[in-house]
Amino acid sequence: MRSLFAAAFALVFSSTALASSHREAPFITKNPKVDNTDFYMFNSYETGRAGFVTLISNFQPLQHPYGGPNYFTMDPEALYEIHVENSGDSVEDITFQFRFQNVLSNGGLGVALPIARPDGGGFFPTADGGVSLIPIPLINAGPLGQSDGGFARTTGFQGLQEQYQVRVIRGPRRATAGDLVPNPAGGNTFEKPMDNVGPKTFPGNSYANYANSFLYTVNIPGCAVPAKMFVGSRKEGFAVNLGTIFDLVNAPAAVITDPTLRDAGLPNTISQMNVTTIALEVSASCLTAAGGGTVLGGWSTASLRQARVLNPTARYDAPSREGGAWVQVSRLGNPLVNEVVIGLPDKDKFNSSEPKDDVANFAKYVFNPTLPALIEILFSAPAPRAIPRNDLVTAFLTGVAPVNANGATSEMLRLQTNVAVVGPATPAANQNDLGALDCFVRSQSAPAALMTMNPGCDPHGFPNGRRPGDDVVDIALRVAMGYLLSTDDAPAGGVPFHDAIKQHSSDFDAVFPYLKTPNAGTYP
Repeated sequence: MRSLFAAAFALVFSSTALASSHREAPFITKNPKVDNTDFYMFNSYETGRAGFVTLISNFQPLQHPYGGPNYFTMDPEALYEIHVENSGDSVEDITFQFRFQNVLSNGGLGVALPIARPDGGGFFPTADGGVSLIPIPLINAGPLGQSDGGFARTTGFQGLQEQYQVRVIRGPRRATAGDLVPNPAGGNTFEKPMDNVGPKTFPGNSYANYANSFLYTVNIPGCAVPAKMFVGSRKEGFAVNLGTIFDLVNAPAAVITDPTLRDAGLPNTISQMNVTTIALEVSASCLTAAGGGTVLGGWSTASLRQARVLNPTARYDAPSREGGAWVQVSRLGNPLVNEVVIGLPDKDKFNSSEPKDDVANFAKYVFNPTLPALIEILFSAPAPRAIPRNDLVTAFLTGVAPVNANGATSEMLRLQTNVAVVGPATPAANQNDLGALDCFVRSQSAPAALMTMNPGCDPHGFPNGRRPGDDVVDIALRVAMGYLLSTDDAPAGGVPFHDAIKQHSSDFDAVFPYLKTPNAGTYP
């Protein structure tokens, strides 16, 4: 247990530190609809859902809720995927593949209105003597909710409906077409809720009820246990003082090293923003290999077509023509890897890469992490002396036995699903936001020892998977500076570095899909 968590923590924490994956590579800034911001994978802790694994992948960073009139639809020309590896070969074994389409109602007009003639002669006629309808410029023309908190899914006020299909691919993600997930109501198409435009569109706090009506119970092909699924807008859950952090950590050392100031009330600069969430809750028995281990590896990606030709006479349904093979442009497993570990010249390369190629492509960044050196320059806190960081290589690329090593040598989020081994999923009220960090005790000459009886020890948190309430920023800062090394090898390893904004499990719901109702576009 000690070696596993030490390595796992060392791996992830050296590789993460300042803000989750928002605008982390040059090319992805040009394609925000496919920018993967956060990936969560954890043993479900909703009451009655033991034995399930929740997978959450967020896209489209830094969404201002008032960003109309088109808001934040998913890209119909993109492929969004969540990958699960259960065989230890660094190649996905199960892929959940999402494709979207944006459908205008009324035969492609959206909401359309008759316009009265100024001479009082009724409405402008069509050629066949009917009434000419003119499309409005907005996605809705009236309220979709009710003052009593209800909602109206079939109203004619909504002009745009996002739809999606889900395929389950077993084996390499491009080897077969896979199987479509059926909609219990018939067919294979699901609907995504409209974004939370504001209280006039969704009066009486009705958006939560409206969005919950898009939560599906589905039968995944090849799985005998029903799963849950939700796709839609959610409140940004990641907590970070984003501007301060990337301004060379523009805060006094006395503040970011004082543990009593972890919750100092500094502004979480992204708390008023939203993200677009793809969430699945699947029985662990349907994700682990038959007769195999109980550790899962997970990551999410987004891909675009290889070729794009812009349409000089663009239409709503054809602003461009796209074709060719899929090209991966976004990748996320452990948080913050591409933002603060991978060097600037290789950030786009990481986003296009697959886990099986990580050792050849990126091992130098793990052997020789630059984040501790940057912190030493900025705050005179000595970086760990144990270079190369073999401890980080072990954790970053392999995981550590006996907890969440899975035989793969690659970067991915790893989760032990066998609750009999790691204990029952921790209820949200009892979660330690520092994950398993408090399970370790440092000594002068030996690596930190695992002490599961320590007060606050919570082995169910990051890096054994990642829950929404795990404060990966603070954990990463401390481990990057050598918390899991001896005091001889890491003199600053015991400094309680933090960003003065605490991640709280109470900031999330205790039921699927866990992330809260999104911020509204206008305020009451």
